[in-house]
Amino acid sequence: MDWLLLCFAGICEMGWPIGMKMTQDPSKRLWGMILAISSMLLSFYFLWLAQKTIPISTAYMVWTGIGAVGTMAIGIIFYGDSSSMWRILSAFLVLAGIVGLKLSS
Repeated sequence: MDWLLLCFAGICEMGWPIGMKMTQDPSKRLWGMILAISSMLLSFYFLWLAQKTIPISTAYMVWTGIGAVGTMAIGIIFYGDSSSMWRILSAFLVLAGIVGLKLSS
């Protein structure tokens, strides 16, 4: 259950940089701020819950990894960010590290 909470915290972690990006468009500024702030609060809360049984180093690495790779994917799909082979390979390595942490715990 704690790993599920940690994954959800990582998914929520994607919301705040997306919200910050949305605030750059004046017509989406309010909704972007709401998304960023609510995502931060939810992300911190679920990370806090997950850390009750998952070691802090593992939890933090998984949390930031899910957030970073997920935000990168959203950036590529919705914002036209670069999808070069090296970026995709690097994201895959982050994901491999997350899987490795889960398998070693």
